[in-house]
Parts: sequence; structure tokens; C-alpha cells
Amino acid sequence: MNTTAQFISYGQTGYFSKMVTDYISGEEKLLPFYNYPVSKEGIKAAIEQRKLFSTDRQLLIEIVTKQYQDIELKEKQKNYLKQLSSTNTFTICTAHQPNIFTGYLYFIFKILHVIKLAEELQIEMPENNFVPVYYMGSEDADLDELGHIFLHGEKFEWATKQTGAVGRMKVDKVLTQLIDTISGQLSIFPFGEEVVELMKQCYQEGVTIEQATFKLVNQLFAAYGLLILLPDDVLVKSAFIPIIKKEITEGFSNLAVKETVSQFPAVYKAQASGREINLFYLLQDKRERIEQFGDEFIIINTELKFTLPQILQELNDHPERFSPNVILRPVLQELILPGIVFIGGGGEIAYWLELKKVFEAVNVPYPMLIVRNSFMIVNKELQAIVEKLKLNYKALFKPALEQVNQLVQRDSLVQLSLQKEKQQLTDLYEQLKNISGSIDVTLKKHTAALFTQALHKINVLEKKMLSAERKKFDAQQRQLQKVRQQLFPNNNLQERIVNMMPFYASWGDDFIEMIYNNSKGLNQEFGIILE
Repeated sequence: MNTTAQFISYGQTGYFSKMVTDYISGEEKLLPFYNYPVSKEGIKAAIEQRKLFSTDRQLLIEIVTKQYQDIELKEKQKNYLKQLSSTNTFTICTAHQPNIFTGYLYFIFKILHVIKLAEELQIEMPENNFVPVYYMGSEDADLDELGHIFLHGEKFEWATKQTGAVGRMKVDKVLTQLIDTISGQLSIFPFGEEVVELMKQCYQEGVTIEQATFKLVNQLFAAYGLLILLPDDVLVKSAFIPIIKKEITEGFSNLAVKETVSQFPAVYKAQASGREINLFYLLQDKRERIEQFGDEFIIINTELKFTLPQILQELNDHPERFSPNVILRPVLQELILPGIVFIGGGGEIAYWLELKKVFEAVNVPYPMLIVRNSFMIVNKELQAIVEKLKLNYKALFKPALEQVNQLVQRDSLVQLSLQKEKQQLTDLYEQLKNISGSIDVTLKKHTAALFTQALHKINVLEKKMLSAERKKFDAQQRQLQKVRQQLFPNNNLQERIVNMMPFYASWGDDFIEMIYNNSKGLNQEFGIILE
């Protein structure tokens, strides 16, 4: 599949926070909150620091082998798994919750980013090995966020009554019927039936969402060697016992985050403040906060409560029941994996910048942070409209009204700008000010006020002229609106709203290959892919 790509800075899009754009540009104010610049030198420094930490590689291999026991590994996956036992092997990781049917487009982008970076580093630094890993946040309990997708502007929602960690929920008839419902929208495309069948194979009734997502992600990316890590596992949590114990007895992570946030430059907004205890208690249908009241540890919204000795005994007996929240989850990830890079979205990078002292408190290496690849995909139909309107793709990121006004001002055959007349007005009132001021100096202020009023009326007239002329460009406005509806649905970036299935239905495996080919490792830029 032939494509071309244009790249612009994240700042030029207008859709990323100041913290993210400042992080990418290396703003001095943020330097104290991370360890490594995004560069080859930064990678080398991260590797040297990671070598000082003793990762339990045999445990990691045991965990991954167990989690893949029912899946036949591809050759590249086998090689990566074998390499994990070597002390010169390091992981490039991204993390995401198990949104149904992959959720948003950027889920695909961030996984292909870790794959591409691992491959690029392998070529540049052959003395080491680099393994791409997807860490599944399957303990997340936010079904409102994870349980819907958008196809062609329509929202499809999984209306299940299940509660607790979404990864532990089971595929039910409601979800399988949802696949049947959306199949009508997809089957008309060349690979529509193929993608529907893929979803049916993965989301079979009775299978957990975690396992369905595992199977789907593996189907899409196994050939690239991607390994998936599931943290909702007794072996994973057993390794985390000392840090969970420290959190229960000291509340260390909250103290570390508070100290960091207090030092944060006022220009940035803190992303995740955390709690006094940044842990949940996890049961089959519940994931509830652990809070301390006096000498007791209460599980919110239940009747469960523990003394300190009791909760520590519970931790030793059932570590799988303890689930880190957004503050501690990254520490678990980097404890288990020999990580040197974490790739995340803007929001993720923003809260990771609050966590350096949390990592330091438990002596776990803090990785390099890279803003994930972002793309906007423009098919041939939309390209034809953009070309007809004589727009460039950078201009599409401007507000809709500004785009229309610029188009009208460019193509209108009548005069719409009163800039020359405003200059003449300025010159006239400057003369009047001198004349009136020679009679009475106080009249200068009166003349200046009259000028301000006159200039305001001219500006209003200019806007009315543009508004009147805009009505003659109704066809162009409708075409522009069509482009914006598909590239900026709900006035947001395409990647933050749209699901991958319509693209896969149109292009099949070529869709994944297209994103892979245009993915960049250390270059943090926004890509516009043209079919």
C-alpha cells in the first residue's frame, strides 16, 4: 500500500498541553523531573543505569511463558523471549487498558511505536538486545472509558452489568451481539468480514476481556515480535510484595508525589495527585480503594476491614488481591521488566513526570519517557477535497471558522479587507488630534476616543462584510465540514475518537503495515499519512 507522510511538531497541532510540548522541546523548567533526554545518548545512559539494578529475569520469563502457554509463539517472539534471560537485553514498553476492540486508534500507534523503536535501537546498538512489550492495564475498573467505541461517528457501548476490574469481566451475549450490530457497518468494505471474524474469534462468550484483548493484540502484532505482559497475576504481584508493604506501612508514594508537585512550576497543572494509600483491593467483581482510619485499613464500599498485622498477612497470603493505582502501577511495570524506555500519550507522560521520586524511594530505575507517535490518516476521498479547496494539511488544525475565513478571503473576487482604509482613518485622526490639541490640549484625549470608536465600527463592518461574503461559499464550507468531521470528529483528533476497525476493513493487514512503516523511534512528531 503506497502512502506518503508529512510531519509537523506537536505544538503546531494545538491539541497537546503546554507540558507535553515543553517536554518535547527540552524546556529547562522540566529538567528536574526526568532523567534522560530523548536521544541516543539518553538511551545509552538509561542502559548503564538499568545495568545497576538486578532484574529477576528468570521470573519474568516464567511469567511470560505461563501467560503464553496456550498460544503458539511466532519466531520473532521466541527470539525475544529467549533474549530476556541475557543481562544485555532491555525492554521498550507501552501500557494501555483493555478497551473493547482496541478502543481508540492511538492504541495501535503506541504499540507500533515500541516495536519500531526496539528495531531501530537493535540496528544502532547491536551489542544490546531490545524487546518491545505491551503492558496491559487489565485491572482498570473504568468501564465508562473502556466499554465503548466510535464507528463512523456513531457510539457503540457495551451495556453490561458486570463490575470490578474490566480485564476480569467476561464476554457476554451483550458484547457478542454488539459485534453482530457493528458488522453491518463493516462488511461492505473489502476486509470488513475479515475484521469482524477476527473480533468474533477473540471475543467469545465466557472469555475474560483480558484474554480477549491478549488474543486480539497478539493476532495483530505477533509477527512483529511484540510480547504482552499481564500484571493481574500472582507471580507478578508476589514480586511487588515488598513495595506494597512499604506503601501500606509508610504511605511513601503519596509523600513522594506531594514533594514533587510542590516543586512543579506553576505554569503546569499536576496530572495525578494520588491518595494517602495508592492501592486498591481486588476481588472478582470489585476493585475498591484501601484507606486507613486510625488503626484499621478499610476497603471502601465493602464491610472488609483489617488491622495492620491482618492486612500484611493478607498481602502475604493473597498478593494478587492488591492492585496499584496510577501512581504505583508504573513502578510495578519497571520492577518486573528490564525497561529503559516508556512510551506513552501526552496525559501519561504528564503524570509520569510526577513519579521520579516515587521510583527513587524504592530504588527502581526510572526509564526514559517518549511521547508516543500520533497520526492523522487521510484517505483518497478526503485528499481530493483538500486539494480542490487548495488547503495545506497544517491549515486543517486551525479552528473551523478561521479556515473558512481564510478560504473566503483568498478566493473572493470582492474587497474584504479594510486595512488600507483603517490606515487612512488612523492618519486622518492623527491630523485631527494635532489640530484639536493646538486649540486645547484636553481635546487630544477626546479625539483619541473618537478614533477608537470609529476604528471599532470599521472593524465591525469588516467582519460583517466577511460574514456576508461567506454565505456565497456554501459548497466549500460543506466540503470543509466533511473533511473536519472525519479528521477531527467531535472537534478532537481522529486518533482520540475513532476505532481501528474501519481502517482495517478498508485495507486489511496493510493498515498495520502502513502505520509501522511511518512510525518513528526517537523523533517525537505528529504524522499526517496520505493514502
